[in-house]
Amino acid sequence: MSKDFRKKISILGSTGSIGTQALEVIESMGDKFEIIALAGGSNTELLEVQAKKFKPRYVCCGEDELERVCSDRENDMILVACSGKIGLKPTLTAIENGIDIALANKETLVMAGEIVMEAARKNNVRILPVDSEHSAIYQCIRGCCDCAAAAVDFSSVAKIIITASGGPFLNMSEAEIARSSADDALKHPRWNMGQKITIDSATLMNKGLEVIEAHHLFGLPYEKIDVVIHPQSIIHSAVEFLDGSILAQMGVPSMHIPIQFALTYPERFEGIKSGSFNFFEHSLAFEKPDFKKFPCLELAYKAGRIGGTMPTVLNAANEAAVGEFLAGKITIDKIFKIVETQMARHNPVLNPTLDEIFEIDKLTREAVVVQC
Repeated sequence: MSKDFRKKISILGSTGSIGTQALEVIESMGDKFEIIALAGGSNTELLEVQAKKFKPRYVCCGEDELERVCSDRENDMILVACSGKIGLKPTLTAIENGIDIALANKETLVMAGEIVMEAARKNNVRILPVDSEHSAIYQCIRGCCDCAAAAVDFSSVAKIIITASGGPFLNMSEAEIARSSADDALKHPRWNMGQKITIDSATLMNKGLEVIEAHHLFGLPYEKIDVVIHPQSIIHSAVEFLDGSILAQMGVPSMHIPIQFALTYPERFEGIKSGSFNFFEHSLAFEKPDFKKFPCLELAYKAGRIGGTMPTVLNAANEAAVGEFLAGKITIDKIFKIVETQMARHNPVLNPTLDEIFEIDKLTREAVVVQC
């Protein structure tokens, strides 16, 4: 790392899983970062502790204040680690102000990928993915062009391969999955994540959302985006090139690595020790995803191919259904049926405005509550 490396950043969602790990990365790097702002949600006690420790210029705990944070052009980068649709508008505000984005919010690209990526291209802004899978893909292809992912020339890419652990239900039957409780679904074998994303991992909807994200981030058609089950979570994703060569990014399962890569890009340096990978201690296995047992993954591909506002409906219906499941109102197998029903009822709007996206999101969530 160059001696003069220093970035000014703000973190949206600093009290969540990604936000707290990002602060651990920043703390490990000494004085290489200056924190402009920390934005949290309901966990105000933790936010207060973070503010005292990292001394940001300002702290906010309300959605209406995020726009102000993302309008501050002193920021070199905004880490968007808040969950849900609230990340979309602040992300666009930061992009319009020429601020690079470290993106850990799925809804931003699932709901409005075309709008966001076009704004990034127009404003010459980098969107650096924080998800381990998308970070892996970016790292595999970054040698093609040292610039924003959206601008990389993918003419030599045959396909990208997104890996999935398979979640806690990988070896269960459909009947066993249907009988599983929220506690069962929250026992992820590899990753420590928030409740919503962990349930999505159990249904493989999380992987479906990542497929849609990858489509927008890397500009590839869905036919060139594969999902492979890899229970060990050592290969985080891979890229196959036209000549048959495959580049894969490997490492022990740790979100510190992709977070640090995004925050320090384009440089690398020694970070938090997650343990060096020992080839003699691991056996790697791969299998095809079972679309019959995990139909949410197939729904996501379908929504992505239809485009327009269909991914918005997919995302909103799923998020609302997951909430109902966590509240004990439905069984986990009903999540797929609810999303499928809402998609079947929806007449997609192509090239929607942000207002149309948010209105459809709202109506879909309301419809799910009625359906449950």
